[in-house]
Amino acid sequence: MTEPQDPENSTRRLPTVGPATSGGVLAADRSASGSTYEAAPAPEQPGGRAGRFWSGRRIPAALVALVVLGAAGILLYDIAAVRADHPAMQWRRSVADDLASRHLDDVWVLAGSALAAALGLWLLLLALTPGLRALLPMRRRHTGVRAGLDRTAAGLVLRDRAVEVAGVQSVRVKMSRRRATVRALSHFRELDEVRADLDSVLSTAVGELDLARPPGLSVHVRRPAKKG
Repeated sequence: MTEPQDPENSTRRLPTVGPATSGGVLAADRSASGSTYEAAPAPEQPGGRAGRFWSGRRIPAALVALVVLGAAGILLYDIAAVRADHPAMQWRRSVADDLASRHLDDVWVLAGSALAAALGLWLLLLALTPGLRALLPMRRRHTGVRAGLDRTAAGLVLRDRAVEVAGVQSVRVKMSRRRATVRALSHFRELDEVRADLDSVLSTAVGELDLARPPGLSVHVRRPAKKG
């Protein structure tokens, strides 16, 4: 038989209200809280693989076409003039004489070769890379249908979701193809609590963007700078 407990002498654990104390002194509030999550695995796409969008490269292609067309036209005109017993253009004679008198280790020859090689590598890079880095491919739910989301628009969506969290004063979002970096200022509530709510809300928001390759998430919360 158990003895009845005196309600006045019984002890029980009471919830803690307010900031934690240590030795009668209030514990200092941390000035920042952060977390980083790697990108989730890409979900299965029933409509097929969603690769990056390829840029038409219209401006570089137009510039290269104009330069090649102009140089080829001038050269063909000069060759036709020589065939018709007319003297070659002065610029072609000067270039031929100058190249004949310069050695391969000449500074100008090396500089011209380096410039031509750099331009060639740049054109190869443009030809082999998709471009359109600001356009994030979305999941393909239907074959033959592709959709993309602008990185700026995706960042605005995450910012709008973040400012709805209690305690958030302002938010800055930097959106890249691989990671969304969120920096928030919190003017009340514990920083860890605000950061945990941001983690939950933003993780859900990233999933709702329906991107083919969901970006990783990096959340940083700190207090506003003190004035004065």
